[in-house]
Amino acid sequence: MDRSVEFSSEEQMQRVLGINDRNLPYLEALLGCDMYVKGNTVSCLSKDDAVVNRFQQLIERLKRVSEQQHYFSEAEIFMEFQSLKHASLTIDEALARQVDEKPFICVHNRFAYPKNPRQEAYIKSMEENQIVFGIGPAGTGKTFLAVAYALSLLLSGKRHKLILTRPIVEAGENLGFLPGDLAQKINPYLRPLYDAMESMISVQNIRRLEENGSIEIAPLAYMRGRSLQNAIIILDEAQNTTKEQMQMFLTRLGENSNAIVTGDISQVDLPRNKDSGLVHAMHILNGIEGLDFILFDSRDVVRSRIVSHIIDAYAQDVNKEKRSSL
Repeated sequence: MDRSVEFSSEEQMQRVLGINDRNLPYLEALLGCDMYVKGNTVSCLSKDDAVVNRFQQLIERLKRVSEQQHYFSEAEIFMEFQSLKHASLTIDEALARQVDEKPFICVHNRFAYPKNPRQEAYIKSMEENQIVFGIGPAGTGKTFLAVAYALSLLLSGKRHKLILTRPIVEAGENLGFLPGDLAQKINPYLRPLYDAMESMISVQNIRRLEENGSIEIAPLAYMRGRSLQNAIIILDEAQNTTKEQMQMFLTRLGENSNAIVTGDISQVDLPRNKDSGLVHAMHILNGIEGLDFILFDSRDVVRSRIVSHIIDAYAQDVNKEKRSSL
């Protein structure tokens, strides 16, 4: 379905879309559709009627506001988008939302809701703390919710950059030389984060956000010496950091920046003579204001019931080995 909005002049269109259409990738990510510009007309391509209608309503709203405003930041566009959504609620719907409202994450027109009390605590903790550790086994949603929350901050304009990083440690196999540039070399290691992003926004929008610098990927070693301002940073597979790497990472945070650290301490791939920086952080960082630990276990697995049983079986086997070695 194709829907177009025409501007009265090139100046008016520039006020809404920004110089060189710089707001276009953000609008596409926010609305969840592809948009293109021809002359003084901007069009939306989507098979979803709700998305197309939202596109038209938002662009028309921005046109009206642009009569008194010469420039829109991403945060201001998001506020207009939110106002548009709230205006469409009936009084009963608005009241229902206020009663016993649980935390959730909104990424343009998609929502991530907690599936258990631990996930609910995780979302609340990310909202309230500057640094949050999500620690637990596979399938508990710790990485998915971290990515969803980070995207919500980026697309709402509350943070200007999303940085994805992890230590480059191979999980028991030697992959050898990887061809390509830095992004292509590290991409296989960050695939779980990209899988989570692609479930919420299109691959095309991710690429555009990468091209304009809103999304950055970096090996953990490349974080040394940086001071990160106005950013949300996700450190994945943190169980494979050393103590020195974890300290270096946590001290990169600058003004208006947040970090989400995820990892599974049962799957450490470091050499035996190296201590995990995540395990070490759990022992020494408790009690620091603005920093929180959320610990998941097999009961919090939401991927599949069989995954929960597998995790328990391996945990029992590890405990059996420990007892036999005593």
